[in-house]
Amino acid sequence: MENGWKEVFLTAHEYRAHIARDILEAAGIRTVILDQQDSTYLVFGEYKVFVAEGDVPAALELLKELKD
Repeated sequence: MENGWKEVFLTAHEYRAHIARDILEAAGIRTVILDQQDSTYLVFGEYKVFVAEGDVPAALELLKELKD
């Protein structure tokens, strides 16, 4: 991931990554989802949600109930 972005959420489930993104974007926080799921074996891999460094504290607070 590029400089200036920090991971705030990690999950093995795509739908949970999209829920996290929706929560953050509803609060005005820009997000990026990095899909690292294996395209051949869909049981391997994870989804990471990133936000700008300055948004990390707010993002973590918003996502604390969503943690796996």
